[in-house]
Amino acid sequence: MGIREGPLESLVVNFFWQDRPILVTGATGLLGSWLVRQLLEAKADVICLVRDWVPQSELVRADFLEQVKVIRGDICDQALFERMLGEYEINTVFHLAAQTLVPVANRNPVSTFESNIQGTWSLLEACRRSPLVKQVILASSDKAYGASKNLPYDELTPLAGQHPYDVSKSCADLIGQAYAKSYGLPVVITRCGNFYGGGDLNWNRIIPGTIRSILRNQHPVIRSNGKMIRDYFYVEDGAAAYMLLAEKLASNKALAGEAFNFSNEYEVSVIEIATQILNLMNSGLELDIRNEASHEIEKQCLDASKAHRLLDWSPKFDLETGLKRTIQWYRDVC
Repeated sequence: MGIREGPLESLVVNFFWQDRPILVTGATGLLGSWLVRQLLEAKADVICLVRDWVPQSELVRADFLEQVKVIRGDICDQALFERMLGEYEINTVFHLAAQTLVPVANRNPVSTFESNIQGTWSLLEACRRSPLVKQVILASSDKAYGASKNLPYDELTPLAGQHPYDVSKSCADLIGQAYAKSYGLPVVITRCGNFYGGGDLNWNRIIPGTIRSILRNQHPVIRSNGKMIRDYFYVEDGAAAYMLLAEKLASNKALAGEAFNFSNEYEVSVIEIATQILNLMNSGLELDIRNEASHEIEKQCLDASKAHRLLDWSPKFDLETGLKRTIQWYRDVC
């Protein structure tokens, strides 16, 4: 498949976004950084809620943070959200902020529940009180489905998380649906596979961790047994999908309360993707498979046919092309 035309290379001014006041939570994260980048390219008026200063973030490194309005605060602060939505006359909200690491959730479940569940209801309740908010795009995850015997997951698969991170995403997802169905809040939910791309600073994730190890001439570490199956989704495709979904929601209010899977619909094991990175980087290093991971779902893959059908969506990057772009980012930066 390769690349048909990357969203950054081909972008022309989309008047839907021009001067539109946008709130992005989780802006310094992997997806948030690339989403802000694409929103700025589209001439949106971007407001970011930032808790921690992360100088290595792509948002900071590429000077995008200098082009947006920044509010420092915590996503559990409902009063802060109400002030932001009112004072900045927010029209569209992208809620990406979350504690996203499974090992951290296993060690610190309460802080994960606070960030991922309380943070979600705090934002949605503030949005419910704001008459100006027209679209809310809420980031859930394929982990919200939990472990299912019926694969790939489609959007009718029950949400059945069992471990701390998975439960936090199941809960946040259901809260989003509740605000849409009970209060008519214009919320649409995204469920994506494992995001990857340049700027991911969570080194215990397989893709950035493997690339950094190779650049340092160290054996890449695999925490699990390497047999877990995952659905990897390139971050530039993810950012473009989020923006498309907001546009579709603006023209079709019936989408409120719906959830959409976004995926390349290509499943691959942890060992396979680490080996592919080794090959793309012409490395002869061997994998260090430690089999230490716990509370992780063995196999996950997504059916994205609903997004193809209702949103006329398709990814622009295949796995190899996305990995090549990701590797180049780390070569340039690390």
